[in-house]
Amino acid sequence: METCSLHDFIKSIKPWLSENYIRRAHINPDGDFVLDFTDGVRNTYRIDDCSKEQLVDVLSDLKEKGVAE
Repeated sequence: METCSLHDFIKSIKPWLSENYIRRAHINPDGDFVLDFTDGVRNTYRIDDCSKEQLVDVLSDLKEKGVAE
C-alpha cells in the first residue's frame, strides 16, 4: 500500500486514464482507494490529506471516464 496526498494520487493516475488501463476503482472498508488494472495488478492507496467525501468525488469522476466501480 502506498500513502500519498490527493494531489500526488491524481497526478500519478493521470497517464493511466488516457490509456484506459484502469479496469476498476473502489474505496475499501478501511477507506483506502483501490485500483485494479487491465493487466491484473491491484494497487491500494492510503490518501492521507482528504475526506471520504473527496475520495467519493474522485471515484465518481473515474466512473464518468468509464472506469467500473
